[in-house]
Amino acid sequence: MNQTQILVIGRHPEILQTVVRLVNNNPDWKATGCITDEEAVAAFNNQSFKLVLLGGGIEPSSEDSLAAYFKSANPNIKIVQHYGGGSGLLSAEIYEALGR
Repeated sequence: MNQTQILVIGRHPEILQTVVRLVNNNPDWKATGCITDEEAVAAFNNQSFKLVLLGGGIEPSSEDSLAAYFKSANPNIKIVQHYGGGSGLLSAEIYEALGR
């Protein structure tokens, strides 16, 4: 089975852990969670992600620089803002971004 790799970035460890767990509840998805920009860039450079999920609490300047970096490294990468709302909304956001 070929899982869709999803990079989840968030500033709050407990929330990040919950989002990663919710994403990984779908057997077709494999989430990697990162707290810092540096962790996120390192993970992005070492794995083949199809989607980046930006959680709440990320400063606008970090969001902008991360998105620019990810798009320059992979113009086809999908970037989604996720501010909460439960697992149903999270899944819908991911499915929409992946075009399914």
